[in-house]
Amino acid sequence: MENNWFRAISGRLFWLLLGCLLIGLLVGQPAWALVIGLAIYLGWMLRQLQRFQHWLQTHPGEPPPEASGIWGEIFDGIYRMQRRDKRMRGRMQTVIERIQASTAALSDAVVMIDKDGHLEWWNHAAESLLGLRAPDDSGQHVHNLLRDPRFVHYFDHGNYREPLDIPSPLNINTWLQYNITRYGNGERLLLVRDVTRLHNLEQMRKDFVANVSHELRTPLTVVVGYLETMIDSDDGSNPRWMRPLHQMQQQARRMQSLLNDLLMLSRLETSEARAEEKPVDIALMLPGIRKDALAVSGERQHSISIDCATQARIMGWESELRSAISNLVYNAVKYTQDGGEIQITWVQDDRGARLSVTDNGPGIAAEHLHRLTERFYRVDSSRNSTTGGTGLGLAIVKHVLMRHHGELQISSTPGKGSSFTCVFPAERLI
Repeated sequence: MENNWFRAISGRLFWLLLGCLLIGLLVGQPAWALVIGLAIYLGWMLRQLQRFQHWLQTHPGEPPPEASGIWGEIFDGIYRMQRRDKRMRGRMQTVIERIQASTAALSDAVVMIDKDGHLEWWNHAAESLLGLRAPDDSGQHVHNLLRDPRFVHYFDHGNYREPLDIPSPLNINTWLQYNITRYGNGERLLLVRDVTRLHNLEQMRKDFVANVSHELRTPLTVVVGYLETMIDSDDGSNPRWMRPLHQMQQQARRMQSLLNDLLMLSRLETSEARAEEKPVDIALMLPGIRKDALAVSGERQHSISIDCATQARIMGWESELRSAISNLVYNAVKYTQDGGEIQITWVQDDRGARLSVTDNGPGIAAEHLHRLTERFYRVDSSRNSTTGGTGLGLAIVKHVLMRHHGELQISSTPGKGSSFTCVFPAERLI
């Protein structure tokens, strides 16, 4: 295209100069004829440039002016581009209007936030759920309108893998779930939905489990106490009763363990006012956990080793962390074959600290890994008493780590063993 224009301009200039030269030869002034011809050509070009500039400044949305020659081709090309862009803008505007109409019909709130945190657009549901007002709140920073400290931390922290559930700013009895997605050049899309019904159902479930556990704890303690008394007072006159009594005692203790785990899990889920955080020395805690795990192993002769590469302490609650780590170690002892090896590792890096419990047991198939932290989920579907367990250990670990802003990572290869890693963020370390 550029070559065609160059040839056209060069051709017109050549014929103009040739004509001026012939006229100059006829009148005996070839030099002046060439100068006058170039001046006329330059004046015409300047005139077209002036028209073009005037059109750009005063009527850029209208068709360009009429012209002949190379400038006519330029103006025609601009006109075709205008028509093409107008059609494209029309199609895009139609798509935008359809998206806005469909978004406005959603019962969930949708809020578009720019890279600096200012509100750009929202649908009607955002006004009823969040109290946003158009057009007064347009351009306001999101922190000026949603001031809950939990949302401010969630928004600024930048980790949006999990949603945030907090009460509504308009009604404390309404619970909202916030999801943030990044898009474009740092912009964020805030999605908010009303989860009050799900929250109430979850609270009912937690209250039911907690109340039932409390109610069963006292009668079960009485049953266990009487069974111990009957076993201890046996004089050997009725040997046939000893086996059923021992079996009853074993199952009652399993029920006690289950109730204790349920009560602890309920406390982890529901308690808000907790004791003050204190520095917890994980390296100092591990030898005691190892000693208890060896006692649990007993005649199975597991090899349990500790590798402490750091003396970092964690701000948190010692009893909860001890319970979480103990659950991981006891699980490794329970599911690793006799004489198996278990290694406890405590390391630190720039991102935080990690406590890993690794064994060379039978491993876990990949389809089970994402469900291991669910309550009562068991890879061993038979639920026999030899592998025991309540199915709540890893759920407790997960909730303890959540209260310490950490996460549980699980990796396993069938036939080669498993590794459970507690990851603590750097801000929790001392």
